[in-house]
Amino acid sequence: MVVAALAQLDRALKRGLPLGLTFLLVVLSVVPMPVPEYSVLAPSVALMSVYYWTVHRPDLFPAWGAFAVGLFDDVLSGSPLGLNAFVLLLAHFSIVVQHKVFRGKAFWLVWSAFGFVALGAQLLTMLIGFLLKGAFPDPFSTFTQLALTVALYPVATAVLGRVQRIFLAGG
Repeated sequence: MVVAALAQLDRALKRGLPLGLTFLLVVLSVVPMPVPEYSVLAPSVALMSVYYWTVHRPDLFPAWGAFAVGLFDDVLSGSPLGLNAFVLLLAHFSIVVQHKVFRGKAFWLVWSAFGFVALGAQLLTMLIGFLLKGAFPDPFSTFTQLALTVALYPVATAVLGRVQRIFLAGG
């Protein structure tokens, strides 16, 4: 009886790992850093994590999870409520629609596709920001944030892949 309960708890924790880890990364992404303008230039770790888990383990990262992570990111970062939720939900949808394209492909292809998803997310965020505020953000900051997000995706993949191999091996 206890063994069965522990096995069920183990399965539940493994199913919740991608979403829980993504929430943790969002929390870590808003921790103040001693870098000038860090909050404006910070890479989108939420997008990196949502993309990774949706490509590699879509069974463990549902659309409602992407939406919830986005809302959580909005609350913590001070973004307009629903902005990141909408963007991450659209990113999740775009990945799910093309999921078969990504499975088993070379890393450079997955990374290139991430670049397009990140570009689309950045442009959508800029457009919605313009509609809400009436002004576009600084292009240098926007480009730098996009470049950092795309450039750091291999690091995020290495970390998340290791977590996947250690904790989610065998399904």
